Amino acid sequence: MKNIFIIGVGLIGGSFALDIKSLYPTCTIFGIDKSESHLEEAIALNVIDKTANFEDLNIADLVIVAIPVDATLTLLPKVLDHIADTTIVFDVGSTKENICLKVKEHKNRRNYLAVHPIAGTEHSGPKAALQGLYKNKTNIICEVEETAFKLQEKALKLFTDLGMRIRYMNPKAHDTHIAYVSHLSHISAFMLGKTVIDKERNERDIFDMAGSGFESTVRLAKSSPAMWTPIFKLNKTNVIASLDEYIENLKHFKKMMEAEDFEAVYQEMEKTNHIKEILNGIQ
Repeated sequence: MKNIFIIGVGLIGGSFALDIKSLYPTCTIFGIDKSESHLEEAIALNVIDKTANFEDLNIADLVIVAIPVDATLTLLPKVLDHIADTTIVFDVGSTKENICLKVKEHKNRRNYLAVHPIAGTEHSGPKAALQGLYKNKTNIICEVEETAFKLQEKALKLFTDLGMRIRYMNPKAHDTHIAYVSHLSHISAFMLGKTVIDKERNERDIFDMAGSGFESTVRLAKSSPAMWTPIFKLNKTNVIASLDEYIENLKHFKKMMEAEDFEAVYQEMEKTNHIKEILNGIQ
């Protein structure tokens, strides 16, 4: 691959750019972003080589769409309008069903692969890009059968070279599962942070008394609202369902506390300790 286009040169797109530059040193990385300052920063940091626009996409071997999911809904058809027959396009959005439906009838649907790399940090922008971000991370691929086989191979080789694990899933199942294991955790972090800010008016008290447990739990509350609000919007039904179950568990825990049934509290926490085995088993 010679010409790689990254649409959205922040953490996710920029991290792909850094890894691709390392893997394929002779390629040229082009950046497209609505923020001129992001493009300038990405060039200064050597994340991308050149800036570009949509009319340049006809020379692309690969296009990575790494922008908020609501913007992807609008821009992905435009990207597919401009590419050559040999171009592979993939987006990295955290919701998949709406995006797959949006391009279902597009004449270049065969050039598109729906993927979701389970990787990231709470930081954003070109300066947040990390080389090696995707190594040993899971990459969920949806509707692989809708993508031309030769183009699939091109993308899958890249993912293999990056050291990613591949899992196949249909878009609806993806959006249901991801609401529980990703979207809900971000809401929890945001609302925990809000609760502490609302109650603890003295910022110095928060700084002095917040231990590692609070810091690690609330870390995701540093994430970009510009990215996460569209995710919650597009996956609203699944997110609300996950919130309903989470709220019921919180109410149950509160009732045990009110009843001073600390044996039940212990049992609930002990059962939940099984999450350690689950997470250790997928390392």
